[in-house]
Amino acid sequence: MTPRLLAIAALAGLLAGCASPTPNYDKRFGEAVRDAKRKMTVNPDAGRNTDPAAGMDGRASREAMDRYHDSFKAPPPAVNVINIGGAIGGGGSR
Repeated sequence: MTPRLLAIAALAGLLAGCASPTPNYDKRFGEAVRDAKRKMTVNPDAGRNTDPAAGMDGRASREAMDRYHDSFKAPPPAVNVINIGGAIGGGGSR
């Protein structure tokens, strides 16, 4: 009788592994992301708008994009943030 009882216990354990412990979470998975995306979309039909961008002419737009691209060519200078016992502002000791 013991082997039969062990077989039933093993079968019950295997079937318990198939049960989903989070049915409520699984059916709403991704809902928060979809809701945030809906709230961030100002104009859902923006892709259908065939009007050109208003507000900047071609030359100003090109110069702005050139400055933007040039800003990535050289990294910004390093700034020493930690100052323990040193002069602030570059002044020497008095």
